[in-house]
Amino acid sequence: MFSGSKSSGTPNHNYDLSGSNLTRLYNSPVYNAERMKRPLGGSGPVVGPISHSGVRVTLGDHSQWLIHKGKGYGVSSDTVVVDAQHMSRDWTVVKEGNFQGRKSVADFVATGGSDYNLLFDNCHQASSRMMDQ
Repeated sequence: MFSGSKSSGTPNHNYDLSGSNLTRLYNSPVYNAERMKRPLGGSGPVVGPISHSGVRVTLGDHSQWLIHKGKGYGVSSDTVVVDAQHMSRDWTVVKEGNFQGRKSVADFVATGGSDYNLLFDNCHQASSRMMDQ
């Protein structure tokens, strides 16, 4: 598992963390989670499925990470974790949840699923599952 990102439709496997730091992140408990949406393509209105969604998690050290899914977003999984500092201002909160450290970042990634499918396992379905776990 790794952390990566995608912007402008082109994969960007630019890793913020690796090795023991990445393992530490994946094992970190999640205290708060927010399901977020942004316009598809980065700007314009958020219109139902014509948008992109993910879950921003807050850890015990108050760091925030976006967990989201998309075709080709990652190398070994289409669900990836990126530092929330990389998020644009176009993201808006749709739902909030208090997880009180009961789930880890790895739990969110696993719940998001490894393979993207536009009809049966897309970003909206993955982010809803993450919030409902």
